Order: sequence, then structure tokens, then C-alpha cells
Amino acid sequence: MNFLYKLMKKDPNDREGAILVTSVMGIAINLIIASVKLVIGAAVSSIAIISEGVNNAADALTSVLTLVGTKLAGKHPDKEHPFGYGRIEYLTSLIVAVMILVTGAEVLISSVKLIFEPNDELSISYLSLAIVAVSAVIKFVLGLYTIRMGRKADSLALEGVGEDCRNDAFASGITIAAALIFLLFRFSVDAYAGILTSLLIIKAGFDVLRSTVSELIGRPGDAELAGRIYSEIRSTEGVLNAADMMLHNYGPDAYSGSVNVEMDHEMTVGEIYQILHKLQLHIMHEYGVTMVFGVYAVDTDHEEVMELRGRIAEFVRGREHVKSYHAVYLEPETEKIYCDLTVDYQLHDWDTLRADFLAYMAEHYPDQEVELTVETEFV
Repeated sequence: MNFLYKLMKKDPNDREGAILVTSVMGIAINLIIASVKLVIGAAVSSIAIISEGVNNAADALTSVLTLVGTKLAGKHPDKEHPFGYGRIEYLTSLIVAVMILVTGAEVLISSVKLIFEPNDELSISYLSLAIVAVSAVIKFVLGLYTIRMGRKADSLALEGVGEDCRNDAFASGITIAAALIFLLFRFSVDAYAGILTSLLIIKAGFDVLRSTVSELIGRPGDAELAGRIYSEIRSTEGVLNAADMMLHNYGPDAYSGSVNVEMDHEMTVGEIYQILHKLQLHIMHEYGVTMVFGVYAVDTDHEEVMELRGRIAEFVRGREHVKSYHAVYLEPETEKIYCDLTVDYQLHDWDTLRADFLAYMAEHYPDQEVELTVETEFV
């Protein structure tokens, strides 16, 4: 592998370099294996082996797409796309998924046809079987390596190619089993082996498709990244708490985000600016996230406010699906109460929760208006 990195002048610790080198290696190996299997499959008239060869050729093409997608995703932001081109990788993954599904469907159709129109010219040898077995081992190792590199580089397309390679090895196992049955009992189950192979291919395609569509629809932000940023913010002097973080993904390694922070209501705008500006620059340089801050003014000095927070905490403790509360504020002029409740995704009846909270607050604060916001976590 080091030889390939040196040959292509890429850094193994660089995300783009890792994807490009792994893709090139996959293209070369898949083309060699595809050529061998297509020749052997044609020579012994085996639809199962030919199907594997076609699938391996498709794997080489998906690696080419991954390569192209990675290069396009690395383009610098411009006026039309100020957040860059990182999401092109998701479109690449979508194309890879469709190609895998089409390949699987074609193999399935050919195999089903073979059931109704059997091939009487099947002539498998132990030598051809051994070659298929060796290729299966190579594909399995290649698949595991590609998956590992895909996860390391956070590349859905590369991970999808790796999963397809690994499934190819399983499919080869089915082909070998079918060939052994023919050699030992002179009974052909080649068509059924082709069907099983096609189902494995189709499953791999649906797995990649599901992950990619989920990214395009909008997954929660990276929980590990959010946890680290939350820790940085909450440990900053002058910040009392942080909540409501959103991380917007513009590619596997491109984020912008927002978060609300609680700060003492007596701090000046200048004091708040100094704290949040330094924090913003630190998060940008350390984590590559452009973060925008919202500010909640919090009163921690007055006894009536501390009592109010205690009342709300008591309500939260009695609710299974309410995870936390924040942004508690008692407006001095109107004595209007503000509060946000964070709930989990198992709670669907927000209206009942809202009604229960307002009734609870009316019991303890009958003369005061309450403004409640109910929300979920976005990371």
C-alpha cells in the first residue's frame, strides 16, 4: 500500500488520498478478477461464474465513480455553492447503489431464465473452481480493507464498494458450493446459485441506498463531534450551559452549526462578545465547524428564580420522555416565564405535555404567563 501512496504521491493520512488510492487498487483488482471469471465462466458455461464476473466488472466501475465523486467533492466553494461540493459524494453513493441494484436484477433475471431453459453444457473443473476460490479470498480481504478505509475516511461510497466486495466473496462461496455439487453428483444447481448471488448483490445495493438516502434526507449531526463541542462550550468560563445544538452536514467533513448558550443576564454585550468570539474561532480551527451562537439570559442570583428552576426540575423528574430543561427566564418587567423542554423521539404527543406543564405552572404561578418551547435534540 505504501508503494501505491508513493506512486500516486498521496498522503495516507489525507482523506482524499486514502479514498483515491483505495479506489485505484479496487479498480485494478476487480478488473483482473472480472476478466478471469468471465473467461472461466464462458469456458465452462456457468451462469453463476459469469454473473460473478459481471458483478466484479461493475465493482470496478463503482470504484471509478467513487474516485470521480471524491475529486469533484474537493472543489473549492464558489458563488453558486458557498458551502462547497462535499455533498457530491452522496450523489456518487446513490449512483453506486443504483448500479449495484441493476447488476443484481440482471443476474436474477438471467438465473431465473436458466431454470426454465437449463444449460446442458456445464463442464466445471477443479482447476476453475480453485481459481474462483482464490478470487473469493482476494475479494473478501479487499472488501474488509475498503470498508475499513471507507469508515476511516467517512466515505459512504467507498464503504458501499467495500460491502459489495465482501458480499462478492460470499457469493463466490455459493458458486463454489454449487460447482462441488455438480462435480460430486453430476447435478446442476447453477441457476439457483445465481439467484442466491443476485439476492446478495441486491441486498448490498439496498444497504448502500438506505444509508445514502438517509444522509440526503438529513441525519442527526455527528454525536461524537457534538459531544466534544458541547464539552468545550460548557467548560468555557462565563458560559453557564449550552443546548439546542444543530450540525448541518455539507459533505462528510464539512459542517456548519448553531447552538444556544446560557449566560448571566447581567453581563454586557461586550463581555458576551469576547467570550463567544474566542469560542467561535476555537471551534472553527479545532473542529472545522462554523458555529453560530444564540444567547439565553439566565438569572442565577435571585431566590424567586432559583425557586422557579426547582419547580421546573421537579416537573421534569416526573416525566419519562422529558430529557432536560433550559432557557428558564423570569422577565423582570412583566414577570413572564420562559422555558424550553427537550424531549426524546419516543414522545409523539407534545400537546398533552404542553397542557400538563402549563397546568402545573398555573397551579404554582397562577398570575404569570408562561411561554413554553418543546423541542428534540438535533445531534
